[in-house]
Amino acid sequence: MDYFRNIIQKLGIDGALFFTLIYRGLQATGALFTIVFIAAFLNKEEQGYYYTFGSILAIQIFFELGITAIITQFVAHETASVSFHNYKMKGNPLASSRLSSLLRFCINWFIIVCLLLFVTLIIVGFIFFNTFNTSSNINWQFPWVILCFSTAVNLFYIPLLAFIEGLGYIKIASKIKATQQFVLILTSILFLLLGLGLYASPIALLVSCAIPPLYILFSKIKLLLKQIWNDLSIYKVNYFKEIFPLQWKVAISWASGYFIYQLFNPIVFAKDGAEVAGRVGMSLAVINGILTISLSWMNIRIPQLSKLIAQRNFTELDIVFRKNFKNANFFSFLGLFISVVFIIILNYFSFSLGKRFLSVIPFCIMAFCAFINQFIGGLAIYLRCHKKEPLLIYSFVIAICTATFFMIVGSSNGLMGIVWSYFFITTFISLPWVIYIYITKKKQWHTQLY
Repeated sequence: MDYFRNIIQKLGIDGALFFTLIYRGLQATGALFTIVFIAAFLNKEEQGYYYTFGSILAIQIFFELGITAIITQFVAHETASVSFHNYKMKGNPLASSRLSSLLRFCINWFIIVCLLLFVTLIIVGFIFFNTFNTSSNINWQFPWVILCFSTAVNLFYIPLLAFIEGLGYIKIASKIKATQQFVLILTSILFLLLGLGLYASPIALLVSCAIPPLYILFSKIKLLLKQIWNDLSIYKVNYFKEIFPLQWKVAISWASGYFIYQLFNPIVFAKDGAEVAGRVGMSLAVINGILTISLSWMNIRIPQLSKLIAQRNFTELDIVFRKNFKNANFFSFLGLFISVVFIIILNYFSFSLGKRFLSVIPFCIMAFCAFINQFIGGLAIYLRCHKKEPLLIYSFVIAICTATFFMIVGSSNGLMGIVWSYFFITTFISLPWVIYIYITKKKQWHTQLY
């Protein structure tokens, strides 16, 4: 028992990280289980629509505008002046009032954003699939509408959970996410077994959207949120003076991320059709599932890192960062290595499931790029916890390069042209650039009065 306890301590796994890993693990294993059922109950064209749905839905990033990450950071900085006991808040009235204004801002902002997202997704989806639809036998219209509605509803709860994480109740937020993910997996598989086809995922997501409000309503965290909501006084967070100067920079960086990470599948769908896009989507589902787990070591520490920065405790900050950064990179490498071996085995023994993934060479290239992106993501989290956005120019330039390379090289060289372009940009432009920004900005910020 002591041996396993020591291993857990070395890996930095506490209660909050444990439930986060369960949530991320459910995402990853759920993706693997879903892959099997998708291969069994959806044909190759439907698989292409299934994963291209996800890539188009990712345009919600243009509506979030980075505000969820900012909420967690701002809330964590304010909690440096208050304390929590038995779901009650005590401390600086200024900080408690500012927390109240942040909570109200979350709710009001995302009511409008969710409505705009729903309408936009409907329009963009119909234009895209009507333009590049290669099969009249696929009934995608109604599943798409349901999926757009479910996505908009789900988006509403994301900032609330980010707020709870910023308060330091990461364990509770992770429990909610894990429970929702578990329900999503079970219902997705059930609906696929029932033969609902492309309807399975949209309806499953809609069902899982009931978990966050029900959990909060019947738990003690409701008491704390109610107190914070009622603590508003004259002290408020000024959106245009405090949030907006950071948000517009983060928003551009996040929006650029769509072109860096999500443009891949729609371009392949338009160029090579639904079947090839399905193979790309299923491969990325495995790779991204691994990254969601590995980055947990970093994401879970955002409130802690932000608070240490607010306290100017840079020594402890770097200790916490290095430990979790190392664990994240280790798990990322291990998981991606296993996935590559898995694809090699599928191809070597000619299993039919192997035909639903990319072949060995493009899969290995994508896995390598994913490891680099995991490394970059860890450094980005550290930098952004300072309530600054030093990756604005980098993100914008990389997004332009990626989109340009994908469309030019992809149109003439197809899938492999896109894959090699992604490898070149990630390895020889993104990685050295972010390392340089990390080194220079860390030195600059930590030698100045924060």
